[in-house]
Amino acid sequence: MAVLSLKTGTKSRSLLVGNVAYSEPVRALLASGYSAGVNTLDINYFNISTLGNASSFGDVTVRRRGIQAFSSSTRGVFGGGYSDDSGGSRNEIDYVTIATTGNASDFGDMTSQRHEGTQGCSSSTRGLFSGGASTQIGTNNVIDYVTIASTGNATDFGDLTTSKYGVASTSSTTRGLFAGGNGPINDIDYVTIATTGNAINFGDLTVARDFMGGLSSNTRGVFGGGRLSSGDSNTIEYVTIATTGNGTDFGDLLTTLFHMGSTSSKIRGVFMGGTDNTSSLTNVIQYITIESTGNSTDFGDLTVSRNSAGACSSSHGGL
Repeated sequence: MAVLSLKTGTKSRSLLVGNVAYSEPVRALLASGYSAGVNTLDINYFNISTLGNASSFGDVTVRRRGIQAFSSSTRGVFGGGYSDDSGGSRNEIDYVTIATTGNASDFGDMTSQRHEGTQGCSSSTRGLFSGGASTQIGTNNVIDYVTIASTGNATDFGDLTTSKYGVASTSSTTRGLFAGGNGPINDIDYVTIATTGNAINFGDLTVARDFMGGLSSNTRGVFGGGRLSSGDSNTIEYVTIATTGNGTDFGDLLTTLFHMGSTSSKIRGVFMGGTDNTSSLTNVIQYITIESTGNSTDFGDLTVSRNSAGACSSSHGGL
C-alpha cells in the first residue's frame, strides 16, 4: 500500500511507497555576508535532502554582513547587519518566499540597529532576534520578535542573561537556545518562544567560544566550530533542548571554522562557508545527521567563499 503526502512549498514531509521511505526537498538559504573583500547582497540556496552545490536565489535589500536569520516553512527572514556603505549597524528586516527565487522585500525594522547578534531562532509562527554589537548602542542583551507571516516592526521580547554578540542560536517548536558569545563565554540561555520574558540559564558548552554555528532537530540542538580565546575550534557538541544541562561531544567539523552559516532539516544539519584554519574564507558546505554523533562530511560548495552570512530553511527543528 502506498501512503503519499501533499507538498507545501519546500517543506520536507514523510512519503512511504511500499516499504521505501522518501522525503520531499528541504530548501536552505544563506544570505548576505562578507566575500572577496566586500559585503554581498547575494542569497544562495540548495536542497538539504541531497548533496550538491548551491545556486543563486536573489539579493537582500541592503549589502551587509553579520545578519540574523530565521524562517517558517514558507518564509525566510533576515534582520540587522553591518553595512560598509553606511559605516554602521542596520535595523532593516527583509523577507523572501523560500519556495521561489527572487530578491528580498522589506518586512520592517528591528527595535535597534545591531549586527553579529545570534543567528536567529523561530517556531512556525514567531521569530526572535537577540543580542548583538552596535555602532549606535554598543553590545546589548535585547531580544525582540516578529510574527513571521505578517510584516511590520519587531516588538520587545525580553533580555538575554548578559549583553553579548557572536552567539549561536537554535530552537525546538517551543524553546529557543542561545549559546556562547564574545569573551568568549560558555553560557547557554533559553526562552519559551510563544511567551515573552527574559532568558534563563540552560547550562554550559564544553568549551567557551563565540561565532559558532547552531542548528537543530525538534529535540536536539547542535553547536559547531567557533572562535576560542586562543585559536579556532572544530568541535561539535549537542544538548537535548527539552531539558537543561551542559553540552556533550558530538564530533568534529572538517576543519576549524568560525563565522559560518548554519541551518538544518529535521534530520540533517549543514554548516556553510566561514573562516577556516588558514584565516581564509571558504565556500565549503558540510553536513551531519543530527540524531547521530560523528564528524561532518562534505556536502558541496557555495557559489562564492564567504563568512558572516545568515542561514535558514523550510523545515528545521522549530517547525
